[in-house]
Amino acid sequence: MTHTLLTRCPVCSDTLTITKLQCNHCNTIIENEFELPKFHLLSKEQLQFIETFLVCRGNIKEVEKELGISYPTVRGKLNDIVQTLGHDSNDKTITDERKVVGMLERGEITADEAIKMLKE
Repeated sequence: MTHTLLTRCPVCSDTLTITKLQCNHCNTIIENEFELPKFHLLSKEQLQFIETFLVCRGNIKEVEKELGISYPTVRGKLNDIVQTLGHDSNDKTITDERKVVGMLERGEITADEAIKMLKE
């Protein structure tokens, strides 16, 4: 019986290290400290989002339709994934977009004004 690979310690939530690999055919065992690929740092939800993003060939409009979420939500999820993978995502554009969405949600601007601001 196989189990899903655990990437976080169930006690302290720190990253786990793989220390043993075994061949199911010849029973060869290799013991060492192996690094997990970066994508194992992502949550199940983030991996499902990436799968949808890839199936949609990176077309954000298609991702919006497929998941029933808005453009800023798609961008936010992408930004979170970029950060989780250890890359700098302090993109001024993303910050500005979040500000516009916040203003729209609070009723400070209309949808037309938000669209105009995002295009600029």
